[in-house]
Amino acid sequence: MKFRFDRAAAQNIRKSLRKEWLLCNGLGGYASSSLVCCNTRGYHGLLVANAPEANGRHVLLSTLEESLEVEGRELFFSCRKHPGRYWPHGHEYIQEVEIGAWPRFTYRFGDIELRREFQLLSGADFLLARYTVKSATGASLPRLSLTIKPLLAFRHFHKLTRANMDLQVKTYPAPQGFSIRPYNSLPPLFMQTDAPFRFFPAPDWYYNIEYLIEEERGLGHCEDLFRPGIFTLELEPDKPVHLCASTTEAPGGASMLAELWESQAARAERAELKAQRLDGHLAREAGRFPARLAGHPTVIAGYHWFESWGRDTLIALPGLTFCAQRVRTGVDILRHAADAARNGLIPNILGENGNDHAYNSVDASLWYIWAVQQMLLYAPDTEPLARDIFWPVIRNIINAYNEGHVPGLRIDETGLPLVGTPDTQLTWMDAAVNGKPVTPRNGCPVEIAALWHNALAFSDRLAERWNEPAFRHADRLPALRAAFLARFAVPGQGFLADVWRPVSETDHDANAAGVQDRRIRPNQLFAVSLPYPILDDAELQRLVVDRARLELLTPFGLRTLSPSDPDYHPTYAGTPAERDAAYHQGTVWPWLLGAYTDALMRVSWDTENAARELLSVIRPLFARHLEEAGIGSISEIFSADPPHLPDGCIAQAWSCGECLRLLRVLKNRAPIAYAAFETDISKGGK
Repeated sequence: MKFRFDRAAAQNIRKSLRKEWLLCNGLGGYASSSLVCCNTRGYHGLLVANAPEANGRHVLLSTLEESLEVEGRELFFSCRKHPGRYWPHGHEYIQEVEIGAWPRFTYRFGDIELRREFQLLSGADFLLARYTVKSATGASLPRLSLTIKPLLAFRHFHKLTRANMDLQVKTYPAPQGFSIRPYNSLPPLFMQTDAPFRFFPAPDWYYNIEYLIEEERGLGHCEDLFRPGIFTLELEPDKPVHLCASTTEAPGGASMLAELWESQAARAERAELKAQRLDGHLAREAGRFPARLAGHPTVIAGYHWFESWGRDTLIALPGLTFCAQRVRTGVDILRHAADAARNGLIPNILGENGNDHAYNSVDASLWYIWAVQQMLLYAPDTEPLARDIFWPVIRNIINAYNEGHVPGLRIDETGLPLVGTPDTQLTWMDAAVNGKPVTPRNGCPVEIAALWHNALAFSDRLAERWNEPAFRHADRLPALRAAFLARFAVPGQGFLADVWRPVSETDHDANAAGVQDRRIRPNQLFAVSLPYPILDDAELQRLVVDRARLELLTPFGLRTLSPSDPDYHPTYAGTPAERDAAYHQGTVWPWLLGAYTDALMRVSWDTENAARELLSVIRPLFARHLEEAGIGSISEIFSADPPHLPDGCIAQAWSCGECLRLLRVLKNRAPIAYAAFETDISKGGK
């Protein structure tokens, strides 16, 4: 799928600054900016490289100041924001932007049409830019040249920089260009071109560049950028010229840039051919997130700022890999997660260097077992790997939970898990303000109980299949389901409590089973959606799904809290503390649609009609949203109330992974409804 924005859309800077493009290199690095290449985030940059030796991703090349020289006139086509103004005004010349296999920007200056394109080489910190001029009217063109002034940040992507005396300003000759190493702790930057050129060292600082979105988020939003010098490139009509920015010299020299471009373009265009329909497009988008960090296979949880998280990786993994024909990648990531296990626990934070893992969740290991389930479902040929490699990991996980080796969790006398304290955040709803959890979920959270039952039932099935009777749990499961029903069913209400707490943990009124947190949240869906559901009452299963549909389902995902709750937050905005307070108190999360779809298919007798209705509701997620934030991708979250504005990361791994998986589920379970929906969306239906 390609996304085209005409002159009116691109020049409407109020809207175009909210649309962002993203290229990823599979190493954790990326290139990204707004639709008009005016950076609106400190995370934006044309070359953001992952440097494990320097503690992660760094914005090296922030942006370029670009202008076309025509008969003594300097026509700028770049743009950035300074206090009170935008300068230059490059967006005023833009005619069209196309975001497909790579971004293309077309500008018009009278008779002159200029196209600028970017590609990021796969497996390298290497940005390629291509510039092409031609006559827009057929008239002959005067002598043209291109002036490019690189603006460098050279700082960690979570920080901003200011003019300083520590930066080493000296540039050095490189083949067809120059190199510079502003700080010894970071890699050098090489900039080279295959065009006739002149480079003038002209070190200077550009002051007070502002980032609109960071200002809105209540974060630091102003920095200075360093200009090492000025490139002047000669242009000829219809003859592309190339410029690269990289941490190493161009392989084969600058004369090979055109060949590098064509080689990368051919691969990207082959992928584009497979991405003409919605599921193919999302499968391509899913390829942004698997990466090798310091040689280790993992998943980037979200762009721009998230690292590699265990829980996010395992929830996203089936969609990103097994549903997207990346089986080997999925297996490698599961292997790496298993290698990082300690005392049977999968880390919630995966350190880039293979160490420094953090084991601060109670569910990452249970999601690991679910990910293996999904692997066997979508890639049954992996069963020998599951038997030899992943089955021992699953046994260790089950033993760790049973034997009390999971920090913050114990299995009580009924067999259900009890988790944490009022001051800990050990589930996926982990936001805190001033050190206090916004949504305390100590006790027995409903989805942790559901995941635990699913893990036991699945391991029981594997033990039966592989003839290991000592690891059977079948005798425990009926009692576990009965205890769950007694604790979580809200009498006469048709939904499940979000958390059950022993009476001793609270001063609230208690019923005979303990205390129920009766807030209506989407976590109850996992009691229905998982392959082995802990809730075995068919009527209550249906009521749970109905309640989620009526109070939580939106066109972009599920709310994290019912609008009827007094703590409901309709918008996600403001300072970091204000946003954290809303994060799980109504804010919509697309990844929850995966569980909702599984649950809906379980309780529906007419799956075609159920799928048709669901796809009708969530149509805007695929028809509108793909071109309104991270172009082509799915955001992390949306505000709880209409118009459900997107927010958080512009491209989130578990949003993309679970949305792709839900499409795969519906394609299998309701092929007629799905085919009609996919055809309509792929033709541009809104």
